Amino acid sequence: MREDAGMMHIETMDDAMAEILSKKSEVERLAIAAGMCKSARIIIRGAVQSEHPDWDVDQVNREIARRISHGLVGNEPT
Repeated sequence: MREDAGMMHIETMDDAMAEILSKKSEVERLAIAAGMCKSARIIIRGAVQSEHPDWDVDQVNREIARRISHGLVGNEPT
């Protein structure tokens, strides 16, 4: 989901991608999702470390968790 000028847009999968994924097994689809999650964490880690070079590993990991969960985790007091 993305916001453009205050309007919400729900992005949908195109038919070609839906057909490709429908031919994959549950294990293959789960592996794809796990890879996407890992990639997202790597990208977010780089951004957080760039924004906060003074933070230790625990602080960076909490911020990654906070961003991925949209603020639901990672705000616990230290």
